[in-house]
Amino acid sequence: MTMEVALPHDLGNDARNDILAREKAYSLGLQRAGEWVSIWRIAGRYANLSIFDVASNDRLHEILWNLPLFRYMTIEVTPLARHPSDLSLTLE
Repeated sequence: MTMEVALPHDLGNDARNDILAREKAYSLGLQRAGEWVSIWRIAGRYANLSIFDVASNDRLHEILWNLPLFRYMTIEVTPLARHPSDLSLTLE
């Protein structure tokens, strides 16, 4: 999935620092729990490409809605499935 962030220009420094700190703590917790598998910065944009491994679509929805930055994000979800020609599948 991709997440593009658009913080309001009039957001004060204290509010900005607070929401960014909460976002980082929340995402680190999800990474440690194994649900947020990978996060990549999209060069030149305030955006990321992330890989989640969750039990259900409902769990993904819950995670996204609880992101502190959610109200400032445009999110595009792309569901993925294993491909039968993936080399790692043949090694298992």
